[in-house]
Amino acid sequence: MLPSFHAGPYVKIMIVDSGSGILASVVDKIFDPYFTTTNDGSGLGLAICHSIISKHDGYIYASSVPGEGTIFTIYLPAIIVTDTKKSEMIPENLVPTLQKLNIMVMDDEDIVRSILGSQLTHLGHKVVLVADGQEAINKYRELQKSGPAVDLIIMDLTISGGMGGKEAVQYILELNPDAK
Repeated sequence: MLPSFHAGPYVKIMIVDSGSGILASVVDKIFDPYFTTTNDGSGLGLAICHSIISKHDGYIYASSVPGEGTIFTIYLPAIIVTDTKKSEMIPENLVPTLQKLNIMVMDDEDIVRSILGSQLTHLGHKVVLVADGQEAINKYRELQKSGPAVDLIIMDLTISGGMGGKEAVQYILELNPDAK
C-alpha cells in the first residue's frame, strides 16, 4: 500500500534486490522491529531504516514478487535552493577540520563492515575491520603493542555465532580502561 504524501517535491530512491523476494503475507510486517524471516538476522535493519526515513518526513515501502526480488522505494522531501548568496556560505577557514583517527569497526556482516570502512577511510581515517568480538580483542591487543593505537571502536552489540560487542568491550576495557 502506498503512503499518503504531504504536498511538495520529493527525491525518489529505488533499491532493487534480486533475491528470493518477500511473500505477500509478510511484506507489510518487514518494517516491524524484531521481525525477521531468517535465523541469523536481528529484525532491526529495516525497522531502523523506516525510523530514520520517517524522522526525515520521508516514506519507504516495499513491493515484491516471490522468486523475482524486491524493490524498496524511498521518498525524501526535496529542498529546493533558489538563491545562494556568497555571504551565506561558511568561510572555509571557519569549517572545522576533522581529526584523523585510527578506528576499529567490528561487525559480523561483511556489507556493513565494508560500507562503514569505506566511508571512514574516505573521511581520512585509518580503519581496521574485524568480524567478531574475539577478533576485536586480539587485534586491539596487537595494535596496543605494535601500533598504531586504536582511537575509537565501533561495535555491533550482537554477533550471531560469536562474541558480540557487549562482551568484547569488557575485555578491551581490561586491556585499556580509557578505550572509547
